[in-house]
Amino acid sequence: MSTPFYVSPQQAMADRAEYARKGIARGRSVVVLQYTDGIVFVAENPSRALHKVSEIYDRIAFAAVGKYNEFENLRLGGVRYADLRGYTYDRDDVTARGLANVYAQTLGTIFSSVGEKPYEVELIVAEVGAAPEDDQIYRLPHDGSIVDEHGAVAVGGNSDQIGSYLDQRHRDGMTLAEALALAVESLARDSGGNGDRQLTAEQLEVAVLDRTRPQQRKFKRLLGPQLNALLEQSGEGSSEDGPSEDSAED
Repeated sequence: MSTPFYVSPQQAMADRAEYARKGIARGRSVVVLQYTDGIVFVAENPSRALHKVSEIYDRIAFAAVGKYNEFENLRLGGVRYADLRGYTYDRDDVTARGLANVYAQTLGTIFSSVGEKPYEVELIVAEVGAAPEDDQIYRLPHDGSIVDEHGAVAVGGNSDQIGSYLDQRHRDGMTLAEALALAVESLARDSGGNGDRQLTAEQLEVAVLDRTRPQQRKFKRLLGPQLNALLEQSGEGSSEDGPSEDSAED
């Protein structure tokens, strides 16, 4: 009878982490930046059917990279959690911190389980506050840990290089056009590029949590003419505020 092959727990966990990281790195990056009126999410995503950025609740949005079916299951679970908690208690009791804790438990349990493969996903949960200092951004890697982020964060693809680029250039008080310009510049550096690529509106998925919206729901997607106008404004290096038009498709 042959002796079973032994793998130490440390090696097994390291192998699972490496497997998940490789799967996440194969996808295109998503970047999230704070600007003066809220939080902007920008992803390189030519698909109009499969979203990397979605609304969870009134002031909360979700962004993800990795395997679509896996992070879509997590998104739907987050929506159910938020709806149930808001209905049972109060809408103000639904917070990004609470949602991040739920996701951390789910991802941590899956990552530690020997009966299934780890999820190849990395998540961002963000909540816009009444003022910039009240904004919350949480990054959740594949192992279920929670990282409290500020200013700007990138996940997926070449996120280390993109994150370093953002950290050097992001500043407080940026307008939406300025933040969008920085996000597009950083995404153009993905896949080892030097920023030579030109990303168009058709290649981007852009959404914001806009604290100035009069509606209870602060999430909106930037599409069509509004997105093109912002990209043109950012391309001209304008430091003026973004378009005054506040309406967009949800």
